Amino acid sequence: MRTAREVYGVNPVIFVAIYLACVPVFYYSLFRTLRALARRRGRELLLWSAVFLGSNVAPFLYVVLLGRNIPWWVYLLLAVLVGQGILTLALKLRRGAAAGDRPDAAP
Repeated sequence: MRTAREVYGVNPVIFVAIYLACVPVFYYSLFRTLRALARRRGRELLLWSAVFLGSNVAPFLYVVLLGRNIPWWVYLLLAVLVGQGILTLALKLRRGAAAGDRPDAAP
């Protein structure tokens, strides 16, 4: 922890606090995104998917914005994690859209 603070300027406690604070927002926004998709509400879908992605990226944004002397591979890892969040959202939206097209799907 001391190395992260002194060398990279990133406090691991703050990172974990941001990460844990984003977990409820992450799941709630995912729920609202899927609900907006099922009800075919485009504007609401856009809003909640943006909240979803923001909650997914927030802790890593802290590292990118406030960190210093960070190795290149950390940026690569962060890009992979952000990409994973976008891919997860896209897959869930696709599954939700497929479920919404079935006649037996609940609204």
